[in-house]
Amino acid sequence: MDKNSKIYVAGHKGMVGSAIVRILEKNGYNNIITRTRQELNLCSQNDVNEFFKSEKPDYVFLAAAKVGGIMANSNFPADFMYENMTLEMNVIHSAWENGCKKLLFLGSSCIYPKMAPQPMPESCLLTSSLEQTNEAYALSKISGLKYCEYLNRQYGTDYISVMPTNLYGPNDNYHPVNSHVLPALIRRFHEAKENNLPFVECWGTGTPLREFLYVDDLADACVYLMNNYSGNETVNIGTGKELSIRELTEKVAEVIGYQGEIKWDSSKPDGTPRKLLDVSKLEGLGWKYKTELDEGIRLSYQDFLNNPVRTQR
Repeated sequence: MDKNSKIYVAGHKGMVGSAIVRILEKNGYNNIITRTRQELNLCSQNDVNEFFKSEKPDYVFLAAAKVGGIMANSNFPADFMYENMTLEMNVIHSAWENGCKKLLFLGSSCIYPKMAPQPMPESCLLTSSLEQTNEAYALSKISGLKYCEYLNRQYGTDYISVMPTNLYGPNDNYHPVNSHVLPALIRRFHEAKENNLPFVECWGTGTPLREFLYVDDLADACVYLMNNYSGNETVNIGTGKELSIRELTEKVAEVIGYQGEIKWDSSKPDGTPRKLLDVSKLEGLGWKYKTELDEGIRLSYQDFLNNPVRTQR
């Protein structure tokens, strides 16, 4: 990408999209196009077509998505499938129809099988069944990356897909029910500390293993890959490090300064037992993460404190 290339970031208000905009601006890209949900309905094929005809972006980062935690994915699978498949197909198809030079599609590590080999290589995609709690979201993401692959094969486009691990950081969603595990823990322990609660109850057993990547590191990797990678195979983006949910919970409590008891409700679902990405391909391409988890949690908590409006989601 040239510094004055026309770059469209879909989903720039979200955690991932806003991080991509920050990294692009930091690196001197000065022709970034954005649209809010009110300005452009990505689920409307006609609206998306008109936008691409008018703007003709050279590059697209497709970071827009309907996202949520275990409960949201379990309770609203039809919504997650419809909205994600519709918006991503609209954007990818219109990018192709209007001569977009390159597109980067953001998937999710949940696309890999529930019992995938660990760490999970890109090649394990579609080798066995998915985790039921987020199957609808995973299927929508698989459809998007496959459409990019098929366009490359049939029409010679240069569309790439990346699979991030669990993300956290500035502009996260701290909703008490519909957020992901790390921001949910930040809010829960903060409120417990503020209200002097004697204990905090957490879902599951705390035994599942997870990997976490600071969102600004993800954004940096996306810009790097847009400039340095072409190919049909997806690229995992992560740290290559994992810890248990119990260990994560203890780290969050320590950063926030909560000293009460942590209780575990084993009647609630754990989700996938283990989700660690094989990042050897990414490291072979010359990129490695920078932000360690302890520092990332501290930065995320500061974001939570400095942006109280987000706690109302």
